[in-house]
Amino acid sequence: MAQGSYYVPHTAKWPIVGSIGLFTLMIGAANWLNTNPSGPWIFAIGAAIVILMIFGWFADVIKESEGGLYSHAVDASFRQGMIWFIFSEVMFFAAFFGALFYARTFSVPWLGGEGTGAMTNLLLYPDFEAAWPTHGPGALGGDFQTIPGFGLPLINTLLLLTSGVTITLAHWAMKKAQRTALVLWLLATIVLASVFMYIQAYEYVHAYQDLGLTLGSGIYGSTFFMLTGFHGLHVLIGSIILAVIMFRCMAGHFAGKNHFGFEAAAWYWHFVDVVWLGLFIFVYVV
Repeated sequence: MAQGSYYVPHTAKWPIVGSIGLFTLMIGAANWLNTNPSGPWIFAIGAAIVILMIFGWFADVIKESEGGLYSHAVDASFRQGMIWFIFSEVMFFAAFFGALFYARTFSVPWLGGEGTGAMTNLLLYPDFEAAWPTHGPGALGGDFQTIPGFGLPLINTLLLLTSGVTITLAHWAMKKAQRTALVLWLLATIVLASVFMYIQAYEYVHAYQDLGLTLGSGIYGSTFFMLTGFHGLHVLIGSIILAVIMFRCMAGHFAGKNHFGFEAAAWYWHFVDVVWLGLFIFVYVV
């Protein structure tokens, strides 16, 4: 393709297919949460449509890329799009971190009688004392124990930090055209991510069964599971992306400087690492 040209795909069906899938997925999730018997089935149908969209869209993009249809201008637009996507993800997690900050800094102290909340505490919650973590006024969240930061969370932190190193080594191997090392470092990154997710799942089971810490454990339980849960989902998505990249590398894709697909996956993975550092500090330690 000419250097100044810009490839625009025609009759692309995947955006509308993805929209239908996501809409169906969310309807199913809402019904599932409200104990509607049809919820899991609707959710499964939506998930299947989304998976179909992902495989189909990825296949088209790979075919276009390997067919030499992407010019420098297209590559630049991909980079800009990825930057905006990661920025949107930053704002996504900023909302949850903001909720955590607001609850700890303003809401809980106010319910405990600080500032203008003195009468609220006196009249409604006279026995409530502002402390963190809290199960809320009237012990609505029930008694629970927190997870020590310097146990499993520290191990998970080391795993993700190490995975950040292995994905960087994979990038270096790609630039040096060392295919075997590239695949091995990618595989190491995926293994580290898998161990991280296993430990996270074990931690959740331990929290629910042994510590009494659930999603209903007041504002602490809500923010804990929303932050760690969504981060875990991003680790899962990132692992799938890295697996696709690894299989593409094994197939001989990403030759020369044409490897933004790999770079985008690496950017995303480093973002996941940084988010976890914030989680480890502000959810588990502080």
